[in-house]
Amino acid sequence: MTETTPETERSTEPLVADIEQQLSALFRRARSASMMMARRVHPDLDAAGYALISQVEFMGGAGVGVRASDVALALGLDKSTVSRGITQLEGLGLLERVGDPDDGRARLLKLTGLGAERFGAFRAQRQLEFRALFSRWNPEDLSDLGRLLGHLNSDLS
Repeated sequence: MTETTPETERSTEPLVADIEQQLSALFRRARSASMMMARRVHPDLDAAGYALISQVEFMGGAGVGVRASDVALALGLDKSTVSRGITQLEGLGLLERVGDPDDGRARLLKLTGLGAERFGAFRAQRQLEFRALFSRWNPEDLSDLGRLLGHLNSDLS
């Protein structure tokens, strides 16, 4: 890790201010996009529900399922908040609780057929949109963006 000095802090102040401004704009757009994405999966789904269904799909890939406590930990949410969201998603027919084959007492979360279909269709459409957007970027910039976003996400966690 590089040691910072008062001189380097002063020289990076405008850079950090610009990054903060750009991240703030990105976060605002992301919040708005989350609502839009949620509605595309199901008209009654909210942004929090979209985050839950997305995390269940990501962590419980191949239909195996994932524990609610692991989803809560990954999202940085309280278990009771996740539990309420799970109940909403079950009511919408997008998520189900199934028995854990490794622990008869535990329950796992997984997408229902409807949930997997709708989320999968939306994800495919979103990836098409990203490919179109990033088609104007050169591969080195895309590589740098992925690497730097990974670094930022790692530092933020």
